[in-house]
Amino acid sequence: MFFMMFAVSILCLILGYIFYGRFMARVYNLDNHNVTPAERLNDGMDYCPTHPAVVLGHHFSSIAGAGPIVGPITAASMFGWLPTIIWCIFGSIFLGGPHDFGAVMASMRHDGKSIGEVIDHWIGHKAKKLFLIFTILSLFLVVAVFTVLTTATFVLDPVVAFVSCMYIVLAVVSGLLIYRFNMNLKLVTVVMLAIIAFCSIKGGDWPIVAKIFTHSSDWWNFFIAIYILFASVLPVWLLLQPRDYLASYFLYFAAAIGAIGMIFGGSMDSGAVPAIAKDMHWFGLTKADMWPMLFVIVACGAISGFHSLVGSGTTSKQLSHERDALPVGYAAMLLEGLVAVIALGTMMVAGGIQKGGPVGTFAAGFGQFCTIVGIDPVLGTRLGAIAVNTFLLTSLDTATRLARYQIQEITNYKANKYVATVFAVAVALVLVYVKAKGPDGNPIPAWQVIWPVFGASNQLVAALAILGVSMWIIRGLKKKATFLLVPFWFMLVTSMAGIVIEIKATLTSGHPNYILAVISALLLVLALMMTKEGFSALSREKHGETIEQ
Repeated sequence: MFFMMFAVSILCLILGYIFYGRFMARVYNLDNHNVTPAERLNDGMDYCPTHPAVVLGHHFSSIAGAGPIVGPITAASMFGWLPTIIWCIFGSIFLGGPHDFGAVMASMRHDGKSIGEVIDHWIGHKAKKLFLIFTILSLFLVVAVFTVLTTATFVLDPVVAFVSCMYIVLAVVSGLLIYRFNMNLKLVTVVMLAIIAFCSIKGGDWPIVAKIFTHSSDWWNFFIAIYILFASVLPVWLLLQPRDYLASYFLYFAAAIGAIGMIFGGSMDSGAVPAIAKDMHWFGLTKADMWPMLFVIVACGAISGFHSLVGSGTTSKQLSHERDALPVGYAAMLLEGLVAVIALGTMMVAGGIQKGGPVGTFAAGFGQFCTIVGIDPVLGTRLGAIAVNTFLLTSLDTATRLARYQIQEITNYKANKYVATVFAVAVALVLVYVKAKGPDGNPIPAWQVIWPVFGASNQLVAALAILGVSMWIIRGLKKKATFLLVPFWFMLVTSMAGIVIEIKATLTSGHPNYILAVISALLLVLALMMTKEGFSALSREKHGETIEQ
């Protein structure tokens, strides 16, 4: 069964890249004669022409996060692996991939500016403000949650913390060697990866590692806060880009091991995860219904609004050639869909959700896959944990930089990069440390109170980003955008249904979460207002009117 799951999935993804990717490339008229923003506006800080392999590494590791692991595993535990894998594959090809690719292209054709700026130009200033409010709130939550999750992996295993810190140090060294001393990219890559591999394999044998890297959650929260502050304000080539690039090779390694496991590990299937969950409800407005919840829970495994922020926030400022946008913007999402398929395989090997939740489940299943190539399962499990941590930390540092961009945009750049970054990190730490009343009436961290609505709000960001790109295609390129408007309507209705479910669930519980209900209602209103602005702009376009900026 594993082999068929993997073979059919990868065949669909390859065909999707070749044929659907070619179709979208024609829509955007990709042309390497067009000078990219990275070349034209190169400032050595945010705009930096970069080798496509490096940009792909940065983009893929940034968009992935824990989403293609946590989402699909959680969804499969509720609805079965078959509907989950179908959505991961076809969602990646026809919704997530076009969303990501469109965001990168729209940004590149608008001087590397964010989706918010694209919306400002083609829909209107009010729509831009609504979108920025929406995304800034989401990014604050992302930074808070990924800080907590990253810290948890550090506390659980000091070797994971050690390897992550080595990545940070080696990233700075790599950036200097490549961009200041003009050393060969391949040579630097091989040397740095060899060091990382050695540390990952041998780190557990060195007592000094446990001594130096064993700390409390509070200590690691502070350390991570300092790291993301620097990652946000330093030149992109010095820390963020090389760290994400080097980290991507660990993710490629994890994908390769996962692929081997899916091809040769069929006998490891525990049989504990059904293809379709028994007595599953297909449609409805409860958390047990496949629609809309499957499409909300899977998130990054098929489509994620966070990706449009990455693509238009950092990726578009680094591409040297316009045609590189296809393998970076589209293929990275397809690769993430494949990671989601592998995550389902690890869950089926592990026998369902294990201790540590989806992350622990992935690590356990990954450890079993590692035995196929002769790696000890204990080491394999640790490598799986390092892979998850790598996903988390790369998304975290990028999310912080994106929050900085968004805050600067909404203040018309009155807030400089230092003030914007400090503000973003400070709000995230408030969400981590300030307590609020939980579902059972007991105090819990504020981020946990509002986290349940993140999945639906993230998908709403995707829908609104697609709307912005669609308006550019219709009004700017003078072409049809049906291939984007269909996903827009599906994700808009689905995400709104998911938010309605959250509001309904919290207001009818024994301990109503009024904070969550109010935030959820606010997100609904913002989304509806922006949708109205979008179609009002389209209506004015048809009548030959201009958009008031």
